[in-house]
Amino acid sequence: MSDPTPTIVDETPISPVRQGVERRNSLEKHLQHRPEAQDLKNRHILLDTTAAPALQAKAQELERQRATDNLKKGLAHRPERDELVERNILPDSTAAPALQGHQKDLERHMRADSLEKGLQGRPGPEDLVKKGILEKDENPLNDA
Repeated sequence: MSDPTPTIVDETPISPVRQGVERRNSLEKHLQHRPEAQDLKNRHILLDTTAAPALQAKAQELERQRATDNLKKGLAHRPERDELVERNILPDSTAAPALQGHQKDLERHMRADSLEKGLQGRPGPEDLVKKGILEKDENPLNDA
């Protein structure tokens, strides 16, 4: 028993030719806008080295080790916190860093209030003349 209808095989391509052209054009477009090698080196995507590719990994490892050694040497010679406080580089405070600015403002206002209070209780020129600290014809405001 044979089938009277012949079998038809669909031989059309899965992806139309048009998509292949668009894909090629897209690739060409991307290649035209590709960053330069120096830009990739500046962004640390490509290694900026003249060493042979087989030696680049070792060169990078040595550079990292040199940076680590320099950092350890710098940390070993770092001054102690007490010395930095003494040289007014670090604040002499145990407050959290976010609060140190407010603490400094408060100390400044307290100092200003204390100075103002001291100036209010200061003796006048007449009292100083009576105590023999000033002469009658001496004006303390002109000496300043």
